[in-house]
Amino acid sequence: MAQASPNTPNILLRLWRNEGSRGVIIQIVTMVVLFALLAAIARNVVVNLAEVGKEFSFAFLTWPAAYDIGFSPFIEYTNQSTHLRAAVVGLLNTLLVAVCGCALASVLGFALGIMRLSSNWLVSRISYVFVEFVRNVPVLIHILAIYSLVVTLLPPAKKAIDVGAGAFFLSNRGFYTPSPVFEPGAGMVGIAIILAIVIAVGFKRWAKQAQDKTGKAYPVFWISTAIIIALPSIAFIAAGMPLSWDIPALKGFNFKGGMAIKPEFLALCLALSYYTACFISEIVRAGILAISRGQSEAAHALGLQNNRTLQLIIIPQALRVIVPPLCSQYLNLTKNSSLAIAIGYMDITATIGGISLMQTGKEMETMMIVMGVYLVISLIISSFMNWFNQRIKLTER
Repeated sequence: MAQASPNTPNILLRLWRNEGSRGVIIQIVTMVVLFALLAAIARNVVVNLAEVGKEFSFAFLTWPAAYDIGFSPFIEYTNQSTHLRAAVVGLLNTLLVAVCGCALASVLGFALGIMRLSSNWLVSRISYVFVEFVRNVPVLIHILAIYSLVVTLLPPAKKAIDVGAGAFFLSNRGFYTPSPVFEPGAGMVGIAIILAIVIAVGFKRWAKQAQDKTGKAYPVFWISTAIIIALPSIAFIAAGMPLSWDIPALKGFNFKGGMAIKPEFLALCLALSYYTACFISEIVRAGILAISRGQSEAAHALGLQNNRTLQLIIIPQALRVIVPPLCSQYLNLTKNSSLAIAIGYMDITATIGGISLMQTGKEMETMMIVMGVYLVISLIISSFMNWFNQRIKLTER
């Protein structure tokens, strides 16, 4: 009869006592227990659904959705499209709100944060009152209030406000703008735009390296702007100007043609943006205050103006304090976009997690899709912000 080697207990004991291998063992055991627990939960869900006559399946995604989506700016959609296509439309609408909201909230938040620190008493007090008022009112109230103002105050389509040369119109049904119609040759212009951006980024890096070596500063902004404008313009003219515009026109009770930005999107994006901007402003203010006053005093002693001191000295150092909590605000804005269902904006929650759920009765499957979508988006945002935080961290020379 084979006997276990007398060295086996000693090997296991040495592995456990080693800090590195002990950490790996604990992680492996934890993952095994976690996956076993998830498997047990999944099996229990499938069994319970079968007992009430429901089958756990995602086959419903191929069924016709049979409902309309009023705002689908990226892909074609009709009520004969599948639930899967409806989910894709909802996902794109969610991403649109998240990207636009984060960009607008960042700009407004930085502006409010700097205004809070202004030496002008009136500017500082106005920003303080605005921030405190907005932060202490639930975001859903802001969304409903902005949507009510848009729908109530703006005129109907037949009396739409002409805000630009007979091509831009504003009404309670949305903001109508001309939409671009790309013709043959537009691809060459797109390639020229990408190439111009690559050249501008390359020039910026070269200018920074040259400044580090020689101390000579180059007008990076103006040269980069000239490259980004000139190269695509040359390609646009060379390709025969392959672009035309579809102008919106009032026909009957609504506008036809062009591109419509719906009031639901305007209200949601605006409310989420200024609500999140108020929290970002406090983060920016704390980041700036974390920098020693001696930094700005030294910059002023060298003859730098306040705006250049803020741009070149204070903000680059403050970003190391600002970026980590800023990531949390971006995540909050993205997840708060699910409140869009309150005003009828068709995001992923309203489509697959709302109407599709009620039509198909697939509560578990639809909620898994919605949770998975928000989880993936949140992980992408977190990964990007972690990468950016690593890029700007202080490095020892």
